[in-house]
Amino acid sequence: MSLQPDTRKFLTIGSALSFIGALFAALMLTVFGGVTHQGPHTNMGWISLIILMGCLPLGLLSLLFGLAKLIGDRSR
Repeated sequence: MSLQPDTRKFLTIGSALSFIGALFAALMLTVFGGVTHQGPHTNMGWISLIILMGCLPLGLLSLLFGLAKLIGDRSR
């Protein structure tokens, strides 16, 4: 049984957004100056924070929805 196109799209987009969010989190913590309790130290750190706050929640929710859809498709 192959994946349905919409399930494949949710899994692809969800995993890509999650990867991008994790990448920008790592960049913010290492390359772009780190973070204190007051926030990132540099402008690129703040931009990274904004990007990861957009990508991680949406990516994880899309990935979870795709996995739930995959399980639902397999049970039919």
